[in-house]
Amino acid sequence: MKKLLGVLLVGLVLVGCTSKDDLKKMLKENPEIITEAIEANPEKFIDALNNAVKAAQDGQASKREEAEKAALEESFNKPLEATIRSDESFRGNKDAVITLIEYSDFECPFCARGYNTVTELMNKYKGKIRFAYKHLPLSFHPNAMPASQYYEAIRLQDEEKAWKFHDKIYDNQAKLRNGESFLKAIAKEVGADMTKLAKDVKSEKVQKRIDEDMEEAAKFGFQGTPGFLLNGIPVKGAYPTQHFDGLIEELQKRGKIKL
Repeated sequence: MKKLLGVLLVGLVLVGCTSKDDLKKMLKENPEIITEAIEANPEKFIDALNNAVKAAQDGQASKREEAEKAALEESFNKPLEATIRSDESFRGNKDAVITLIEYSDFECPFCARGYNTVTELMNKYKGKIRFAYKHLPLSFHPNAMPASQYYEAIRLQDEEKAWKFHDKIYDNQAKLRNGESFLKAIAKEVGADMTKLAKDVKSEKVQKRIDEDMEEAAKFGFQGTPGFLLNGIPVKGAYPTQHFDGLIEELQKRGKIKL
């Protein structure tokens, strides 16, 4: 409204000999001038207001787009470096030129979308991509942390069983609301040693690994889930496969990778 009033004042100054200060004083003493003008020309007023709002939104969108482009350019030049542990569990070719890392929450519905996207990427770039799953269980998802603990405890036994556990949660995510009974059922289904699992699931070793993942995610600015790093380029959110295709294509153009 302030911007619109400013435009109105300038217009009045341009079409007459009244100073801006005089107009301000006049409108302050006689505010009905504005209301009468609006009532006399409601459609023009609404058009002017809509135009002002659109111009402001376009300006903000343009600034946001420029900031995003600058951030993307920065990430191509200075990719983020995730910690790759000596016992990191990878899906795909462990020596692949494309490294995709996800910071995820087993209970997050957007992470279920991310799971589908990762599956598509693993099939599309088979042999040329490797994928690692890291944890970012959000506090408002009560079953996310227990699911991460079960995953890591099973991973200590067998990587393949842990990956099967991972898949079954995302394939049946709605059942996660049943909590630990669901997690135990899946653990048994994938063939985990339940005695060892009960010992490891709340262990310091398991919790330390999850905490490290969460700290790394925070360092990279991932506050929500899912968050990805594609060869160090951050992707915040459940973007479709095509978005990752575009990044991979750009990496090739820049000579960063060769498929």
